[in-house]
Amino acid sequence: MATVGPIQRVAQAVASGQVSAVSVVSEALERIERLDSDLQSVVLVCADEALEQASLVDRHEVSGPLAGVPNLIKDLEDVAGLPTRKGSLAFEGLPVATGDGVVTSRLKAAGSIVVGKSTLPEFALEGYTASRATGITRNPWNTELSPGGSSGGSAAAIAAGLVPIATATDGGGSVRIPAAFCGLVGLKPTNGVIGRWPTPDWIDMSTDGPFATTVSDLRLLMEILAGPVAGDPGAFLRSDLTSFSRERPTRIFAAYRTSDFGGLPAELEGHFEAGVSALADLLNLPVSWIEPGTLFGSDDPDVDWFTVATAEHVNSLGRAWIAEHFDELHASSQEFLTQGLSVRIDDYIQARRRRFSYVRIMDELLTGPSLLVTPTVAEIGWLADGRLSDESVPGSLPPEVYSTALQNVVGLPAISVPWGRMSNGLPGSLQITGPRLSDSLLIDVAQQWETTHPWQLTAPGYEPFDSFLD
Repeated sequence: MATVGPIQRVAQAVASGQVSAVSVVSEALERIERLDSDLQSVVLVCADEALEQASLVDRHEVSGPLAGVPNLIKDLEDVAGLPTRKGSLAFEGLPVATGDGVVTSRLKAAGSIVVGKSTLPEFALEGYTASRATGITRNPWNTELSPGGSSGGSAAAIAAGLVPIATATDGGGSVRIPAAFCGLVGLKPTNGVIGRWPTPDWIDMSTDGPFATTVSDLRLLMEILAGPVAGDPGAFLRSDLTSFSRERPTRIFAAYRTSDFGGLPAELEGHFEAGVSALADLLNLPVSWIEPGTLFGSDDPDVDWFTVATAEHVNSLGRAWIAEHFDELHASSQEFLTQGLSVRIDDYIQARRRRFSYVRIMDELLTGPSLLVTPTVAEIGWLADGRLSDESVPGSLPPEVYSTALQNVVGLPAISVPWGRMSNGLPGSLQITGPRLSDSLLIDVAQQWETTHPWQLTAPGYEPFDSFLD
């Protein structure tokens, strides 16, 4: 049976008149003020505007399936009247946004109310959430550790019960990594299911995607966010979305990694193997194991992801702007952009061309449909400032800690589901990848998983957002 999450409970309570939208928004604002000093997950609060929007809901001037439900918008996305600083000191002086981003506008149209903006690493470049502009964001499950990135502020805020909705984007794992470390269920949709505008920094690889404490809440968010937008050449039409594949899967493929970046830590390897076995038992499917580095021959989508992402980010910001503001940037941003400045056009085009062969290999592998199960991340966690250990330099995470870029390169949907706890106190997780447009199938599988392997909805010591209704 599906667990009713805080998003639906709050929406139902407002719709029925059990609580006012003003009281719900006030609850979110109070929690942010009381709890976020330990987490640093919120960069900006717009209390007056949020309370005014809530009063419109209470006067029945605004309605929708999310009427009165508060949200935080990741500070990579525009909210009309608020600045979009992207975690960068170099963007501190920019004027406020004059319009809403696609996800912001769809949440507002559904009646949800923006109460502020959440933190991210500068330009959403990292798998931890720290920047010179906003400091270090911490994981409510263990404040010494990172909530992941780049949507780490949003994930930390949900896991601490500050708000029921906080937005996320995913260009290389930025939905799935924070979902994994914060005990959430998070979906990177098939590229094109949620229309994109303006052009993302990583043109073909980036998408918006939701995470939530329960699968039913995630499903509701996808129903609201999915759909095309003018200007996105890869967006699927509404008629395409109604034909989402929900065929029963026929096989599970499992891999410790899809790139040959070495073995997993022993604790994670055993935990992952147990998770694969549990999923196979749940779905009553055979498992075929794939050796790391064997799928794509001598080529590597993870390496090509780095070539394409760094080059496209340089193009997005502009070489002259980077030169002018280089000293203001976080050290990890300097390293990322320096790499992008050195990418030759032939190397960039060749990496783009290889995407076709990667997509073909994955399309053929997952025919059936079949599922690919991997760790969401290849470590059990890292320190909040981006170190694997106390001896490491802050922001020095090596590429082998990641396990999420492939899905962005090939555009396939992938969902991260919680799976137990690790020795450092953080949740464990599994990542399940499906064929193109199997988003609903992945949500259905996650629903089965939640029913048989339920997880804790918030970090220890924190209350789910809807607890004030009890």
